[in-house]
Amino acid sequence: MEKFIQLLEQSISQESLIYISFGNLRQKSNPYRKVTLRPVILRDQLFYQATYHYEKKVTHENLKQNECQSFCIQLLNNTFKQCNLFCVEADYQILAAKSDKLKIIKKSPSKTKDISQLSHNQEKQYLIPDGQPCDFLICLGVMTKEGKVIQKHYNKFRQINRFLEIISDVIDYLPDNPKIIDFGCGKAYLTFALYYYLNFKLKKKVTIVGLDLKEDVIDFCNGIAKQLHYDGLTFQMGDIAEYRETAKADMVVTLHACDTATDFALMKAVSWNASVILSVPCCQHELFSQIQNDINMPILKQGILKERFSAILTDSLRTLKLSEHGYDVSMIEFTSLEHTAKNIMIRAVLNQNTKHSQTAAMKKAAEEFKELCSFWHVNPTIAQL
Repeated sequence: MEKFIQLLEQSISQESLIYISFGNLRQKSNPYRKVTLRPVILRDQLFYQATYHYEKKVTHENLKQNECQSFCIQLLNNTFKQCNLFCVEADYQILAAKSDKLKIIKKSPSKTKDISQLSHNQEKQYLIPDGQPCDFLICLGVMTKEGKVIQKHYNKFRQINRFLEIISDVIDYLPDNPKIIDFGCGKAYLTFALYYYLNFKLKKKVTIVGLDLKEDVIDFCNGIAKQLHYDGLTFQMGDIAEYRETAKADMVVTLHACDTATDFALMKAVSWNASVILSVPCCQHELFSQIQNDINMPILKQGILKERFSAILTDSLRTLKLSEHGYDVSMIEFTSLEHTAKNIMIRAVLNQNTKHSQTAAMKKAAEEFKELCSFWHVNPTIAQL
């Protein structure tokens, strides 16, 4: 242990330490499986950030420089059998099957120290960056003419960029000149962002239609689109359930369409064989009055729990119905919970192999859908698919 202590003292005092990783638990019952340690700069001071890796989460603890050595010794003595020390001059592997008998293996350095990486609050690289003027963000009041994001709209700015990150993940499933429908577009921050990203950043000749019920909103959005010469972007007033103007869409977006409006949007997307569907459901009230199950009455008798479970069940049934119709479906986080509770997105991509034949997975999804509906005594709108 003395050699390990000397190695720690040297790397910490000379600030040559890049990264430490502890693994190979002494007791399998330990709640976290791994601990890593790296130097970070916080408020212009050097700290060491410990990261505890649990099965389904990570937690962090910031240590002062004089606390780092005793922290590492305690971990190697009591919790882990192995430690890997990455320093500027070399890599060190410490094997401690018995804490009183350590073996240290020295290797050539595999990592280099990057001072720019020490900042705990590194600036995120956005697809639409802060500091560069963006025409639609300026017109919508999110950004100044100089390109600086207005502080009170920063959450919206982050949401826009998160949306574009999701779009970048599914872009390969769309044709070169995609047609897109945005149901319930509202003030259309994300609709404008989508057009800007596809048309100007990726150079695709995109056609986008935004649909909403509010006439003043539609007039406002059409005015902005005309002002910016976004010729492929138009907005129409109308109800999702009654919209029949197009016979095809390559992608359907429906963000925060209320209650069963989401279902009608999904139905139309499937009927058009849309390659991509992005949906953030909102206000899932339909099943609240239908749901019934004697076994789960202790849950259902609590209104707030019943409401939350109804939303979960609604979206689960939606994903099954989409899977039944040949879509590969995943549920992802759209925005952080600190900004809105409505942060779950249904992302569905049409599996081209299922276009002309029903697969075992599709049949299984159909069976699971029926079983869930029967178990909870519900008949959701999405069943009309």
